[in-house]
Amino acid sequence: MTTPLPVRVAALYRFARFDDPAALRASLYDLCARRGVKGTLLLAREGINGTIAGSDAAIEDLVAAIRALPGCAEAEIKFARAAEMPFHRLKVRLKREIVTMGEPEIDPLEDVGTYVAPAEWNALIARPDTVVIDTRNAYEVRVGSFTGALDPGTDTFSDFPGWFREHKQDLAGKTIAMFCTGGIRCEKATAFVKAQGFDSVFHLHGGILKYLEEVPAAESRWQGECFVFDERVAVGHGLAPGSHALCRACRMPVSPEDRASPLYEEGVSCPACHGTRDATKRANLAERHRQVKLAESRGEAHVGATAAKRGTLS
Repeated sequence: MTTPLPVRVAALYRFARFDDPAALRASLYDLCARRGVKGTLLLAREGINGTIAGSDAAIEDLVAAIRALPGCAEAEIKFARAAEMPFHRLKVRLKREIVTMGEPEIDPLEDVGTYVAPAEWNALIARPDTVVIDTRNAYEVRVGSFTGALDPGTDTFSDFPGWFREHKQDLAGKTIAMFCTGGIRCEKATAFVKAQGFDSVFHLHGGILKYLEEVPAAESRWQGECFVFDERVAVGHGLAPGSHALCRACRMPVSPEDRASPLYEEGVSCPACHGTRDATKRANLAERHRQVKLAESRGEAHVGATAAKRGTLS
């Protein structure tokens, strides 16, 4: 029997009404700190979002505390395992939005698209009248996506409303099927699309992570890996660790092919950012990378090794 990996990772979110998120922050931070949990939690008046990691007992205690928050009993939580702690620090932050769209009138608690279970997703996206839209950022899409999905080519999620307004007429009369990493972006994206007058709007319940966890690889319509915002970088079917690494210079995912490129220098550059820095900046990056490796050899964590941009479920 295979021994499970020692670290439990929980990616979670819930749209809820928090009248005073600042009052919740201290207790959540204290619980995480006492139990050795690391990662990021974001709190806003619209709810909670984050990815955290720790021992099984610590994560169970934290999940219980989160489910006890107002409106969070049914919080969406994805569990995975890691060989090592995928975060270097703990952050519990107050934000205006738990996922930034920049459309303050959109409220996912009022109206969202129809949830589609992973087992039913393949049939929906195979229909000829369905337009499948990947709501993630372009660098995530390059790591993997569903076969035939439309890539808006956005740099940030707040770019999505503008892209949709620009292409609204082309999508009129279509069935819209949307997906993202864990489901949270689609909560807002489908609410926005419905507010634009579209009725036949669906989204993948639990996101890509739930699909990869539940749908057998032999039946999957997923191609590639799924980028995640922690030191795992990407995962594959069954949420197994993927083959991508992270460029420590530009924070973009790099594939095995990228790492074989002459433009790739570990800790300094990758094909996406090669040539964007002068000699001084490259030397600084090389020195940081040297310090990271020295810290690793001593069994220590180095702040320069932090991979996660947000450490949140998206």
